Amino acid sequence: MLSSSEPRVRAAHVSELDPATLYAILKLRVDVFVVEQQCAYPELDGRDLEPGSLMLWIEIDGAVAAHARLLADGDDRRIGRVVTDPRHRGAGLAAVLVRDAVRRAEGHTIRLDAQAHLEGWYGRFGFTACGPEFLEDGISHVPMVR
Repeated sequence: MLSSSEPRVRAAHVSELDPATLYAILKLRVDVFVVEQQCAYPELDGRDLEPGSLMLWIEIDGAVAAHARLLADGDDRRIGRVVTDPRHRGAGLAAVLVRDAVRRAEGHTIRLDAQAHLEGWYGRFGFTACGPEFLEDGISHVPMVR
C-alpha cells in the first residue's frame, strides 16, 4: 500500500494531453482490457472525447503506470477504465486513482460497472451494487453506485 507520499494524480481532458501521454494511456488500456483479458471489443468508444470526460493517470519514472477515466453522465459521474500496468500492480495505484475520482465527483452520484471479482474492492470506497450481475465482453460485471 502507498504511504502518505502518494504519487501525484494527473488529470486532463483528452484534448489537453500531449500525443505521447495519450498514446501511453490508450496503449495501457488496450494491452490490459483487449490483449491480457482477451476481450476483442472497441476500446476506443468515443467517450474520451466528450466535453465532460477527464483522463486521470499516475506516472512512475516518466511512464504511465495507472489510469482511470471520469465521465459526466448527465448529473451523475461515471468511473471507468481503471487499469494498472502489470509491472506496478499491488502498489495501490488504482486505489489512489479511485479516491481521486471520487473526490473530483463530490456532490454527484457516482456510478461504475465493476468486474464482479472486484465488487468488494470497490466497496472499500463506498460503492454498493445497484443491479444484477451482467456479462460484458464475456466478463461478469456488477453495476455499482456511490
